[in-house]
Amino acid sequence: MAVHSKHPASAPPGPPVREKTGHLLLRGWCIFVLFMSLSGTAWVNAIGELPTAVVTIAGGVLSALLWAVVRPPVQWRRLPWFVVSYVLWATLSLTWSAWPQTTAITLLLLYITTLQALFIGSVLTWRELVRAIASALKWVVALSILFELWVSVVIGKPILPGWVVEKADDPIEYWSRDNLFDFPERLQGIMGSANLLGPVALLAIVVFAIRLASGAPRRVALWIWIALAAFLFVRASSATAYLAAAAVAVVLVTVLLMRRATRPGERTKFYVGYVVVGAGGLVTLWLLRDSLFTALGRSSDLTGRERIWEAVLARAAERPWVGWGFATPWIPSDPAFDGWIVDHGQTVMQAHSMWIDVSMQLGIVGVVLLALLFFAFIWRSWFFAVDRPRWDLRADRPYSPLTLLPTLVGAILLVQGLAESSPLLLWGWLFLVMLGGKIKQSPHVGVGPAEQSAAIERGEAVPAEEPVRPGGAAGPDA
Repeated sequence: MAVHSKHPASAPPGPPVREKTGHLLLRGWCIFVLFMSLSGTAWVNAIGELPTAVVTIAGGVLSALLWAVVRPPVQWRRLPWFVVSYVLWATLSLTWSAWPQTTAITLLLLYITTLQALFIGSVLTWRELVRAIASALKWVVALSILFELWVSVVIGKPILPGWVVEKADDPIEYWSRDNLFDFPERLQGIMGSANLLGPVALLAIVVFAIRLASGAPRRVALWIWIALAAFLFVRASSATAYLAAAAVAVVLVTVLLMRRATRPGERTKFYVGYVVVGAGGLVTLWLLRDSLFTALGRSSDLTGRERIWEAVLARAAERPWVGWGFATPWIPSDPAFDGWIVDHGQTVMQAHSMWIDVSMQLGIVGVVLLALLFFAFIWRSWFFAVDRPRWDLRADRPYSPLTLLPTLVGAILLVQGLAESSPLLLWGWLFLVMLGGKIKQSPHVGVGPAEQSAAIERGEAVPAEEPVRPGGAAGPDA
């Protein structure tokens, strides 16, 4: 007969570890901030410019207060200094700006977006960060489909921003064009722009796939989300998003091949092949641009972008080194931009190329700073993905699928930046700063003070790695 000992060898059983309510609310706030940046112009279309500005500023203030209260571990010496340099140069441009009011307003947006990016990267672990991004993307995907469905089924006609139902002078003015059941007409989602919806749908596919590869629960639901995101990606029919998808595929295949290398010089052939494929793709795209863009329903001049680039470059040439002053985005009500470049009867709000845009705003110095920023991000994210996690003598730790996210996001932003200025604001800038800063603070998934401060995932305790010390060992990277 078994006898219960009064002196058990192990600790008595207890309830499973659960996340504290405060941390759940913190993660929920991060999801809301990510949703705000990903949905972009949806807020302006839905509630107007002034309420959107109030929500944006209030959100930045709240995040700053939360950061001061939570006080997550931050290695201040490992801040993304190229980001800081770019922001400082943009701020300095206020002294010579040809449009000081626009510079001041857009600088505030830059400050808030940068603050939010660093805040989210500091209070969430890598696992929580990817999970939060996935949650925000689910809201964008779901609301875009429901919004288009509501317009087509309930309203039955196109709708203008502000929920106004009347005929527009040009279809470009519509928030939704009532195209859900008119395949292959383009969908615009809650952003009101197919060119904004396409890259976000592509990002959603990438993030949901990474969640699947990392062993996330509710896998059937994740496949459904991937299908919904793919539907929006196809229906957005964005040529830039299609090119970004091709770049993502090339980068993903190259990273997976790099991970299979077992000898020091084995990666060389993959690098050579990567360069050949990339250069060949660019040459092919340029030589066959007429046929390719015609097949995609676009003109060979990228739907009028060449005309915009010529006008912007002409103004940039007048102040080549320091530019005319920071303005991301251009504010149409400013006399300097009102009626300067008009497309479909609307004043253009960007140069449709982040490099040309920055050359006009911040000159050659700004372009160099932005190039260094992207180079540092791509460099760190690339080796974050291809190098096996290692900080001691152990060399057999498994790769984590989560490390693929920064380099794939980098591919999307670089391609998008060729024909759009979107990477300079909203989710593009936020992800660039957030992921770049996170890699510097936490170069290993699940390891280090920034990762162990909130190491609870899916309501279960995540085993923390042992402190890094000479000759020390650590547990597996789950």
